[in-house]
Amino acid sequence: MPATTLTNPGRTRLAPSPTGALHLGNARTFLVNWALARQNGWGVILRIEDLDTPRVKPGSIEQTIDTLAWLGLDWDQGPLVQSHDLEPYRAAMRSLARRGLTYACELTRGQVEAAASAPQEGVHEVRFPPQLRPAARAGSFDREDTNWRFACPQAVVEFDDRFRGPTRVDPAAEVGDFVIWTRRGQPSYQLAVVVDDHRQGVTHVVRGDDLLGSAGRQLLLYRALGLGPEPAWCHLPLVRGSDGRRLAKRHGDTRLSAYRQRRVGPERVIGLMARWCGMVDRAEPMSADAFRRSLRLDRISRQDIVFTEEDERWLQARS
Repeated sequence: MPATTLTNPGRTRLAPSPTGALHLGNARTFLVNWALARQNGWGVILRIEDLDTPRVKPGSIEQTIDTLAWLGLDWDQGPLVQSHDLEPYRAAMRSLARRGLTYACELTRGQVEAAASAPQEGVHEVRFPPQLRPAARAGSFDREDTNWRFACPQAVVEFDDRFRGPTRVDPAAEVGDFVIWTRRGQPSYQLAVVVDDHRQGVTHVVRGDDLLGSAGRQLLLYRALGLGPEPAWCHLPLVRGSDGRRLAKRHGDTRLSAYRQRRVGPERVIGLMARWCGMVDRAEPMSADAFRRSLRLDRISRQDIVFTEEDERWLQARS
């Protein structure tokens, strides 16, 4: 898509991570994000978040872009690829290090676990307890081959989520001092997103509510770096399998590329998304433009969406 100058009052981003093919849950979130942008006149950036290097598969960036276009989504700028320029993230790290807000940490996961209480069920991050934080921290960002952690303040972060309403997150209690630079010589997701959203002028973030905790961490980084204005947030319920677990391979092949190979058209996928978003009682083929015209955020259920065998039969049926 050709880049254009974005002059609209708001801006959002479609930010896929090319660590695997997009699935139905991704499609729902991207469609809602794109539709809200086109309804409200926001500019749309396509940003490829490819800093999770070990998991990025060859050709996945191109496949991701092609799949979004197949759905009927468009964008005004991009694709912007995070790994193409790490200097903005280094500049942020230097700023935090000078003020003692980050520190190098070579402790292994096992050592952190030994000092922390057991993580809650389903939580993959181990809380980094404050007693492991070094006393003297101010200095320079002089090593890129080790983990660096953000000195997380003991403070509850409050914000008004456009979908969930008033929201409180406690990063210190949830994860403690979290990693913002990895031993691979790259920024973590949390730092990269904050730096990119600010420098790319992102004003509205629409994503799944599995990232609700990340909003608290990212707001702390916004404030520590003196960045503003902070974006408006909109966290949507997840798509889950019939077992209640987050949609994944265990629920069958829900990749959009697999449906394309089976000659399922984008209109059937979008029709299912429309039912999931409360736009219709029964799924029917729908274009991306019709989805854009019909979407209303207040019709989306506050409960997680369940992908059922009936949904799969609808997708496989011939129009």
